[in-house]
Amino acid sequence: MATCIVQTNGDNGNVVSVRKKPRVSSVGLAQPKTKVTVILGAQWGDEGKGKVVDMLATDADIVCRCQGGNNAGHTVVVEGSEYHFHLLPSGIINPRCKSVIGNGVVIHLPGLFEELEINEAQGLTEWKDRLLISDRAHLVFDFHQQVDQLQELEKGTQSLGTTKKGIGPTYASKAARIGIRIGDLVGDYDKFSEKFTSLVTSHQKVFPALKVDVKAELDRYKIYAERIRPLVKETVYYLYKSVKNGKKVLVEGANAALLDIDFGTYPYVTSSNCSIGGVCTGLGLPPSVIGEIIAVVKAYTTRVGDGPFPTELLDTTGEILQKRGAEFGVTTKRKRRCGWLDLALLKFTAIVNGYSSICLTKLDILDTLPIIKVCVGYRLSGKEIDHFPSSTSDLAKVEPIYEEFNGWQTSTEHVRSFDNLPSSAQKYVQLLEEYLDIPVKWIGVGAGRESIIAI
Repeated sequence: MATCIVQTNGDNGNVVSVRKKPRVSSVGLAQPKTKVTVILGAQWGDEGKGKVVDMLATDADIVCRCQGGNNAGHTVVVEGSEYHFHLLPSGIINPRCKSVIGNGVVIHLPGLFEELEINEAQGLTEWKDRLLISDRAHLVFDFHQQVDQLQELEKGTQSLGTTKKGIGPTYASKAARIGIRIGDLVGDYDKFSEKFTSLVTSHQKVFPALKVDVKAELDRYKIYAERIRPLVKETVYYLYKSVKNGKKVLVEGANAALLDIDFGTYPYVTSSNCSIGGVCTGLGLPPSVIGEIIAVVKAYTTRVGDGPFPTELLDTTGEILQKRGAEFGVTTKRKRRCGWLDLALLKFTAIVNGYSSICLTKLDILDTLPIIKVCVGYRLSGKEIDHFPSSTSDLAKVEPIYEEFNGWQTSTEHVRSFDNLPSSAQKYVQLLEEYLDIPVKWIGVGAGRESIIAI
């Protein structure tokens, strides 16, 4: 029953207006029983998000991917078995947990099924009833990957160093409103065939060298349609009900903050929003249900591919970090560039994402270094600046301002409490907390899920 609100004139008490107060909708999520926890990479990726997701997924009901595609790679080590995920949420290892691939993800079906087969061989079981794929997610086709390669060739020395997985061209198709979604594939197949043929034709007009056997691809995708159909779901309403009913939902961001298409080091970025906004648009979750936002921070900085990197180390220290940290891309297999921890960079991504806590990973990789530096600011043209430059040309010119530590030069690999860390390592963690004004809640000192110090 609606409630009437009566407004009166304060001078004479006469009724001015009567209006009905709207009844609270049962659809409202203003006060959900639980809040969604989000895990985001805070640097240029490869921070160890997969291990953090795996750790927290043991207590989750649902783990979601919200953006990106198989251009991202997460590694999880469980009881000596190593799992590599590109499209699958890392939480799929937990047999009690549902995994959702949201509408913001772009999906290469051949890659997805190959990934499932590889991880099945590693011990992944009983996933078919636990994997849900949004019918709104867009499809990455092999020709998108060809286009990605052709675009990189055209750029020559100005290439961006993409993974060539077809992610950018697929998001471009989506933005141009000619993309094809999972729902199209499992729906009317004749209409899917028409859309596919039209999509190929539009790309061949731009790239005459593009060769696609349309009939063979349609025959192939008819089989994929049957394989994927049992997994497809309208995930927006599914997640709405889950949050409203108190399910514990964990969102696993792919890529990282400085690869975000809007806030990253453009144009050396990915094609999606891998900051907090992408969680809402990539899953259909309102901001009001977002709770803790966990930043995964590597104890030093790495990036794959081209682009400015203020603290990059092109010396033996950089080589030590690369070798000790096994810094090779899960997806690209390329060597990662390595450098000192950059707090100026992290402050910027914290402003954008509103981190509530930090998981610091790979602290043990610094164990052998006699001197450790941390960037606490930038100078540009000889003047200290108070922001992270938007221009990549400016970022390439900045001079890092360093704070220097004596290294602890002892193994932290078997340490399981903060108090037992060497004093220099404790100071390193405390500087991170004080500079960002964000608590560090976990510290990783090894590859396995057991090698995390909870603070």
